[in-house]
Amino acid sequence: MLSKVPVLGRLFRGGAAASGPVHVLRLHGVISPSRSNGPLGGSGPVLNLESLAADIEKAFKPKDVAAVALLINSPGGSPVQSNLIAARIRQLADEKQVPVLAFTEDVAASGGYWLACAADEIFADPASIVGSIGVISGGFGFTGLMEKLGVDRRLYTAGENKSRLDPFSEERPADVEWIKDLQLDLHEIFRRYVETRRSGRFTVDDPRALMNGDVFLGDKALEVGLVDGLGDMRSTLRARFGDKVRIKLINKPKRGLPLLGLLGSGGGGAGSDPLSTAVTALEHRALWGRYGL
Repeated sequence: MLSKVPVLGRLFRGGAAASGPVHVLRLHGVISPSRSNGPLGGSGPVLNLESLAADIEKAFKPKDVAAVALLINSPGGSPVQSNLIAARIRQLADEKQVPVLAFTEDVAASGGYWLACAADEIFADPASIVGSIGVISGGFGFTGLMEKLGVDRRLYTAGENKSRLDPFSEERPADVEWIKDLQLDLHEIFRRYVETRRSGRFTVDDPRALMNGDVFLGDKALEVGLVDGLGDMRSTLRARFGDKVRIKLINKPKRGLPLLGLLGSGGGGAGSDPLSTAVTALEHRALWGRYGL
């Protein structure tokens, strides 16, 4: 990674007016490999590298761009997509020597905080929910329902571990141990990323004590070093780059018809069935629901 000194130097000019615009990337939604909005109204948009790649490139493309601002409102989701999005932002920021500022709205938790850590500085609202540096997996077990319905499960595999965590079979202790080991490995990757990006900014003796899945409101997040300041995007950018700073939103919210997903025209892409898209939407809704949203 290139040195941050030249980039951060551009951020501290005593509030001098920016010579170019500040481009805003709106990162709102669950982070998921899915390609489009969920079918139920509350599930909202999804974020992944495929859907964001062009907008990320556009944000960093102009030679005179003063900074890129990440406007984040996400409860997290896929760790792979979180890492891919954050890595692409950092690649272009270092290559173009453009400072990146993150602004958290309602929530920047789990993968949402992963995205925030791609920035050189993170700002939160005092009431923002920040953190949740951990890993969670979930699923369903239908064995009791199948027994009541008189349905037999017939599953044939080559390889003793091919059917781990099958929701239609009894849960096996070995499978639970396996998924927990994977979670520990993923958690370690997440923690190392946060430690690298936030190096020297934590105010506690043991930063890893903050990385146990807990969440913090903006005030507390600032106190422990998970964020660098409090404030909304527009006020912060005007204070940093001058009252006449030009702020340009790169990717505007996409509005669709939620009902189309239930008819197989949205949610999971072409050919997806209503049941699958409905389940996906409920899973996304549950992610937001963890934070009372």
